[in-house]
Amino acid sequence: MSSNPQAEAPGRGRSPRRWSLRARLLVGQVLLLVIVVVGTGAATEFALQQFLVHQLDTELIGVQKRSLGDAGGGPSLGPRPSAPSGPPPPPSGPGPSFLDRGGIQPGAVGAILDGGKITTAGKIGADGTQTALSDTAQQQLASVPASGGPVTVDLAGQGRYRLVADQTWDGGTVVTGLPSASVDAILMRVLLILLIVTVVVLIVAITVGIWLIRHALAPLDRVAATASRVADLQLDRGEVALPVRVPAEDADPRTEVGQLGSALNRMLDHITDALSARHDSETRVRQFLADASHELRTPLAAIRGYAELAQRKRAEVPDDVANAMSRVESESRRMTALVEDMLLLARLDSGRGLEHEPVDLTQLTVDAVSDAHIAGRDHRWDLKLPDEPVVITGDAARLHQVLANLLTNARTHTGPGTTVTTALDFGGEGGAVWRVTDDGPGIPEALQPEVFERFARGDSSRSRRAGSTGLGLAIVAAVVKAHGGVISVDSVPGRTEFTVRLPGDRAATSM
Repeated sequence: MSSNPQAEAPGRGRSPRRWSLRARLLVGQVLLLVIVVVGTGAATEFALQQFLVHQLDTELIGVQKRSLGDAGGGPSLGPRPSAPSGPPPPPSGPGPSFLDRGGIQPGAVGAILDGGKITTAGKIGADGTQTALSDTAQQQLASVPASGGPVTVDLAGQGRYRLVADQTWDGGTVVTGLPSASVDAILMRVLLILLIVTVVVLIVAITVGIWLIRHALAPLDRVAATASRVADLQLDRGEVALPVRVPAEDADPRTEVGQLGSALNRMLDHITDALSARHDSETRVRQFLADASHELRTPLAAIRGYAELAQRKRAEVPDDVANAMSRVESESRRMTALVEDMLLLARLDSGRGLEHEPVDLTQLTVDAVSDAHIAGRDHRWDLKLPDEPVVITGDAARLHQVLANLLTNARTHTGPGTTVTTALDFGGEGGAVWRVTDDGPGIPEALQPEVFERFARGDSSRSRRAGSTGLGLAIVAAVVKAHGGVISVDSVPGRTEFTVRLPGDRAATSM
């Protein structure tokens, strides 16, 4: 079983549906055992009660028969026998004379009624002498029906008794009774024994049940541990190896847990094949993009050169041709920037293209904001810097590109007069935090999850009128990730904030 107490027993206030499998099995086992033990104990107690009461009734009927003979004859169901010779012996106390006969246990009671009224009543004491009964007890004796069948009555001041009443030949009624204290004592002792046995059985059952459940679910724990190790692997990029498998002894299809382990192994095999195919495809795509971008740089440079040459002789060519050559130069510059961005992303995807050297982010931030101020004079550019320089390990050119792209994004997608605030601060363990905030219209909520995707744009027509290629924020995310950092965006109408968190030297050294 798990060492976590919450895994051993149901949590307080938790629904049974949220209990662990161990808790459910243990509780089910205990409940079943409790039902069996309580049912067996109740049946045993009931059967023992019936047996003991039957024995007491047998003894009571015997006493009643002798009492009828001493009181003046048997029941009025046949010819009256001859009267016994000689007067009966006088009683030894307040009560009928038949209580003085031998063989009657102490505590027995007896009474003789005439016309429904008690003429004499008493009880045999522990010393064999007779004692009187209270008026209430005598009234209870008088109310016993003369049906010949034993009944249970709780005599006032005496306890529980089994009583029987019969009529004599002369019309009187004889009532005798025996205490049921011995029966109650035996039943109570048996009940106490059953309770002790139940507690001992439950303790043993819980102990053995915990061991059995722990042993039975150990293979399931190993299967879960295998799944947890797979869940901790980085599967989102690069070449992925899945050497983790469920052990062969836990993948036996003849058992339920083995079927689960076998299914998990088959699933891991399929995932491995799929990840290998994905990695091969991504590798081919990256290589194609890198090769294509590299090859396109030369013809694009040639096109730009010829366009610039034509622009120098603008006065010698017609206006429409000069205007066309101007458009060729403009589009070649934009296409060159796009090719450079694609080449950079391909290199970052392959894990290449980063330098690792100390970078003064304070100076870098000042330079980037100054450049943005020159490019966007119709915006307001604010700068917040800490008192001390912020230095981390990374690639200065790429980090400058990160901030430059964020500032360009703010300038491109906001109107004139927008305030863009760039803040730099220290992060944990020597890291740094960049925040670029603007008070523009904001990013649509539906677009925010995809804002760092490649070729993502704010409009469905993918218009290039704003000059965006859709790769700026994708490059930002790739460079930040390559530095071991994270980037996030929080945008509502009137406020958009991009936050870049870069690790310090300790984390950067593990890149």
